[in-house]
Amino acid sequence: MPPLLLETALVAFTTVFATVGPIDVAALYSGLTAGMVPAARRRMALKGTLIATLILLLFALFGETALSYLGITLAALKTAGGILLLLVGINLVLAQSSGISSTTEVEAEEAAHRQDISVFPLATPLIAGPGAMGAVVLLMGKAEGDLMLQGAVLAAIIAVMIISLICLLMATQIQRVFGVTGLNVISRIMGVLLTALAVQFIFDGIGESGLLR
Repeated sequence: MPPLLLETALVAFTTVFATVGPIDVAALYSGLTAGMVPAARRRMALKGTLIATLILLLFALFGETALSYLGITLAALKTAGGILLLLVGINLVLAQSSGISSTTEVEAEEAAHRQDISVFPLATPLIAGPGAMGAVVLLMGKAEGDLMLQGAVLAAIIAVMIISLICLLMATQIQRVFGVTGLNVISRIMGVLLTALAVQFIFDGIGESGLLR
């Protein structure tokens, strides 16, 4: 595998994995579906993951085109997306929740009274949240013009979605094995990596904007 292709795939996988947070989502899912029969939990996990995958793929394939119609340049997208990912990364490092990559208090309260949470809040915003949506558009924009690199990004998205589904199906076991402390440690590690990637995106965006020339 060419070095650039491998690098793109690794960066894409790490970024999407950190913004989606499959293990954290599984822990939340375990709490939201407590008391439900296993068959219903499996059905909602599959449905929610499929919907989230569709959302992220649509944003990856058509997000930049939609933004171009609004007059938003790739440099601006990299800078704004980097800032958004930086906020997600900081929240992960501090083990804090925000509306960027999780549900707000109002959304969580609404979800608690729903019988089917596969679309909301599971598919969005838990899996395909604003951070993940922005990340896939950013990654595809960086790989623009190279079909192999874009294919690597799409493959990374699908890989993370498969991992997310597995984590959801094993949500109870994951919560039992890792516990709150273990989940926070994993979040902090992914947060550090995501923060570094986010800063690089910001640097790239500013550099390509022409503001420093």
